[in-house]
Amino acid sequence: MHVVIMGCGRVGSTLARGLEKRGHTVAIIDQSADAFRRLSPNFTGRTIVGMGFDREILIEAGIEDAEAFAAVSNGDNSNILAARVARETFGINNVVARIYDPGRAEVYQRLGIPTVGTVRWTVDQMMRRLLPEGSEPEWRDPSGTVRLAEVHVHSEWVGRLAFDIEKATGARVAFLTRLGEGVLPKADTVIQEGDLVHVVMLERDAAAIESQLGTKPEEL
Repeated sequence: MHVVIMGCGRVGSTLARGLEKRGHTVAIIDQSADAFRRLSPNFTGRTIVGMGFDREILIEAGIEDAEAFAAVSNGDNSNILAARVARETFGINNVVARIYDPGRAEVYQRLGIPTVGTVRWTVDQMMRRLLPEGSEPEWRDPSGTVRLAEVHVHSEWVGRLAFDIEKATGARVAFLTRLGEGVLPKADTVIQEGDLVHVVMLERDAAAIESQLGTKPEEL
């Protein structure tokens, strides 16, 4: 898939290299052309100088064909503004923003934008929020039979019961991350906008389950 990244600092450049290594196309935006020196000489994606919340700059970066957008500049306000433009103007569902002020996380989550705080940030966390399939597991049992993973779910799962995921896939919803806090699902727990869904599943079924949850749910 095509991914647009705003910010070519250490975070953005590492993310760009990782996504390209996995076979995705990448466009990266930064206000300074010098920032692109952080990219590998073998980087084949697009580099665009400008503001990542500027509509014309985003179009130049291929936002109209993108399936994911990451805002990882060094400014909270710029990141959230760019993430909102990507989601609300261009209809990108798969959006994530990096923040420095953890006190703002709840506000951003209420806007339906998953955030990654600087203190606990890793490339793996950002990657799991961007890629619909093939996310790295958060835990595996010693035998390698069962994995716990944060799974991307299609936007049309929002409003359905967490238990519907179990009925559809045979996996178990271990917990949700909602507004930055863990939530243990009950029988009446409904998936909300911005929820991160953590699923326990058999290793052999992981690819099929991730693919199923990344598409529109069928009628149950």
